[in-house]
Amino acid sequence: MKLINKNNILKTLSLGMMVGFISVSAQSDVIQKIKKEGNKPFSYAELSIKQGGKWEGNKYIGGNFKNVTELQIPAEHTDHSSYIRYEGIGLENNQVGYRLYLDWRNATDIFGKKVNTLVLPEVGQDGFESYHHDAPWGQDILKSGRTIGVGSYGRYDEQNDFVETFKTVKNTSVKVINEKDRSYAAIDYAGWKTWGDAVDLKSKLTIFNKDRFVKVDLYLNNAISGLCTGIVAIKDIPFKQVVSKNKKWAYIATYGQQTLAKKEDNLGMAVFYPMESFDKYVQTKSTHVVVFKKNKNVSYYFLGAWSQEPNGIKTETEFYQDLDKKLEILDQNNQL
Repeated sequence: MKLINKNNILKTLSLGMMVGFISVSAQSDVIQKIKKEGNKPFSYAELSIKQGGKWEGNKYIGGNFKNVTELQIPAEHTDHSSYIRYEGIGLENNQVGYRLYLDWRNATDIFGKKVNTLVLPEVGQDGFESYHHDAPWGQDILKSGRTIGVGSYGRYDEQNDFVETFKTVKNTSVKVINEKDRSYAAIDYAGWKTWGDAVDLKSKLTIFNKDRFVKVDLYLNNAISGLCTGIVAIKDIPFKQVVSKNKKWAYIATYGQQTLAKKEDNLGMAVFYPMESFDKYVQTKSTHVVVFKKNKNVSYYFLGAWSQEPNGIKTETEFYQDLDKKLEILDQNNQL
């Protein structure tokens, strides 16, 4: 029998505690810097988990939330496990916030902001329910349901006409990085199984210290058909699809009263995608879907624009004018 070296165990535990402390400290420094600079443009990526409690089945009991910069998702974790604050990674700048669920749903939600200062570090500290209601900072404004929300990714199942998410994944790990003019989350899905052979998918979601858009970069170890993105299809909300002048880029978009906030609220959502990667558009029962060609890599952008955003977009005309300007930039420069 191999003897266990207690000194090595203590060293390992100490190293883990030190890494955790450095991770929390690094996030705290970023938060304090942004707050100190007041209304200056910023970008922010966040990941916050409970520590000091314990797992009971698929629920995490007790503990307090601490910000970290990386995480291997525990096998016990699923939706509503009370382990990850607001259930996923957060991306934010002066104008808008987003979250992507780090569970089988893998949907992207929109945090509508009524202020231009940093809010995510306080969101969800008291549980799931509070951020679904109006607050001085704003609220979660999008009902994703069982869809990919706005701009997330999955695999379109043509036979059954729905988007398959991440119900079967061997391992998922995530990192959040904050840089000078951008912040991003890098997520590794090892052994993502839909139909056929499992694949490894790496995603990178980047928010900038300007505008409302997020850039999504997807990398697969093997090319698959059906890789897709899209926008949740809300009943009676008009849909629009536009191709750029030089046919290099296109967007799909919706605009109207489609929020969880006031009835008179307006929300615009859009996905910009490169035509060289585009296979087809499909509308399922619940989602406007952009299906990509069989490939190993693809990059695209998504955004949400809420009418209660300070000095934001207030009308449908303004929204589509903004999208058309961005489409022209993409047509000329291939990036925003």
